[in-house]
Amino acid sequence: MSVGASNPEYVNARVRSRRASLFADEDYRKLIRMGPSGIARFMEESEYEREINELGARFSGVDLIEYALNRNLAKHFHDLLDWSNGQLYDLISRYLRKFDVWNLKTIIRGIYTETDPEEIRTDLIMAGELEEATIDRVLEVDTIEDAIEVLNRTIYYEPLSDAYEEFEETGALVPLENALDREFYEHLLDDLSRGPAAEPQEGPEAKYVEFLQAEIDFRNARNALRLARSGADLDPASYYIEGGVLFDESELNRLVNDYDALVDHIGENKRYGKRLSGAMDRLRNADSLIQFEHALDAALLEYADTLSSIYPASVSAVLSYILAKEREVENIRAIARGREVGLEESEIEEELVIL
Repeated sequence: MSVGASNPEYVNARVRSRRASLFADEDYRKLIRMGPSGIARFMEESEYEREINELGARFSGVDLIEYALNRNLAKHFHDLLDWSNGQLYDLISRYLRKFDVWNLKTIIRGIYTETDPEEIRTDLIMAGELEEATIDRVLEVDTIEDAIEVLNRTIYYEPLSDAYEEFEETGALVPLENALDREFYEHLLDDLSRGPAAEPQEGPEAKYVEFLQAEIDFRNARNALRLARSGADLDPASYYIEGGVLFDESELNRLVNDYDALVDHIGENKRYGKRLSGAMDRLRNADSLIQFEHALDAALLEYADTLSSIYPASVSAVLSYILAKEREVENIRAIARGREVGLEESEIEEELVIL
């Protein structure tokens, strides 16, 4: 609940215990050699036991794995809110809205590709603020325009409505997805004090802001490269998300077509260069968009880990755990899907984010 004093020491102690149960790198290497049924059995012997057992009568194979992963993820993040009080609760709940954005993007993509609603549902993670009934109603419609109308009493209605015209003109989902990202990230920083761009500030709230600024910076870098490589006639600056410290719109436009300069720009920043030495090597060595995006994911996790080790009584440890748990779920999902379609072990490894 949001009443009372913040209790980061208690929550962080619970988070450390949960973090210790996450899969290790060697677990992923074992899973890569298994089929979907073997992966499900491995999960049954881990902290996913309850979900596998509860869902095993209704689902099998990759469907069982996906439903179990998403239910477990939602449970863990609801626990974070149950444990938290005061400002800490508010900061965590604000950040968990990212799963509302994830779900809406997933549904919009599904409508666009005419995917069966039940298949779309396997990818949904009910850890945000939108009510399940609202999500169900969005899943029931057949067009993106109707999906937007269902959201008319949410914060996402206006930005999606504004972006819909450009979607109709271009046929690309990027305007709609970016509208959701902007709404999420720019609301995250509402009412929070922000310090100078280069120098990190002190205090628990400042660490939350610093982490969010990093996530916005990396999202801007990701979006710019996606647009540059998409071939679509879209202006990268028009998809710029405010709130970061690394780029302004003109810098992003200048760097988008020069990969080496973009990576150097990140490394030369006082805030990131000092704390991301390992991640910078991965960014420099990335030779594809997917590798770059995975390197950014690893960099953000490394950055959150660094903040949580320097400021153990801040919300940083919780944010670091949220990212680490997401990575675990996404890695297991990538392995299960890769094995299902017969990818080589080396091809599956390319899909994983491992520090």
